[in-house]
Amino acid sequence: MLWSTTATLGAMMAGMVTAQAHAQALPPAGTAAGTTVSNTAQASYTVNGQAQSTASTTATFVVDRKVNLTVVATDATATSVNHGQTGAVTRFTVTNNTNGTQDFLLSLSQLVPVGILTGTDNFDLSNIRIFVDGNNNGVYDPATDTATYIDELAQDTSRVVFIVGDIPSNNALATSAQVGLEATVATGGAPNTQGTALIPTPLNTLNQDNEIDVVFADNDNDGLLGFDALRNGRGWAYQTYDVTTRNVNLTVTKSATVLSDGVSTLNPKALPGAVVQYCLTVQNATLLTAANNVNLTDILPTTTTYVPGSLVVGSVGTAGVCLIGGVPVADDGSTTGTYGGSYNATTRTVTATIPVVGGGSSVAASFRVTIN
Repeated sequence: MLWSTTATLGAMMAGMVTAQAHAQALPPAGTAAGTTVSNTAQASYTVNGQAQSTASTTATFVVDRKVNLTVVATDATATSVNHGQTGAVTRFTVTNNTNGTQDFLLSLSQLVPVGILTGTDNFDLSNIRIFVDGNNNGVYDPATDTATYIDELAQDTSRVVFIVGDIPSNNALATSAQVGLEATVATGGAPNTQGTALIPTPLNTLNQDNEIDVVFADNDNDGLLGFDALRNGRGWAYQTYDVTTRNVNLTVTKSATVLSDGVSTLNPKALPGAVVQYCLTVQNATLLTAANNVNLTDILPTTTTYVPGSLVVGSVGTAGVCLIGGVPVADDGSTTGTYGGSYNATTRTVTATIPVVGGGSSVAASFRVTIN
């Protein structure tokens, strides 16, 4: 009978062991790192016809951290920009595929490896910076998007990252600039505190059931040509800034207004000796694209004489009429400031220099002459 009971126990242990795992269904990134998984088994048997049972000891281990991430350019096409544009924005998306909440350190490069992207790379942006989308609206908001690292990104979630920079205005040959964004998985768990880059547990280290090992499982994000490598806890993505606008709809309207004739104060006429004000209004009708380094030159009619010191640049002007404001400019061009200009008595030429006329705006310059 004892032999029979022993045999029955062996059969029960082989055929009636049931698992009792205390873990939830796995999300795409897997069970969160640090989760304690406990498991016991049950054995049932009979002794002299009496049903009996016993439990095994509990096997327990802690889920390790499987580090993974993806970095991609958010937009499928290049970012269109213009010469002289400031704050040009391109977007990337960083996804946390690690089984835990992580910080992500961010860096950029304008030395994109040859072959990663098609096209040329013939200029660099200035004042280039990285910002994280703080309100998750996918649009760069300077007042809101100020963080320079991704803080506490939950597993299987993403965050948009902006690269922001200025396009040079003094390089007419600039057509394309390529930039890259690197994201590095860092420690999480401390909100509003930048974590440090994760260090993997050596693969030859024996697994410890009560410790969280760190294992890099990310792929080579950019292939053999790029900066990335297999299982290094980092990811790269790349994007292009393309200069698409080469010209703007710029017009110059000139008007002449008789200010005084020495006879009538109410309605002066264009009499010899009368003072006439010329106004030149520069209008840029192309929205969002500035015209830079606008130079106006005007050769005076031989029937007129320039009024010394009358050149004013930067006025508000519309339809060729100078309205208010402006900066007086010395005839010899020595005045320093935003606007410039001069009068050359030998060539009878008035010159006015306007650094920038923004898209959809206008700037005027004026000077006076007397009728001979």
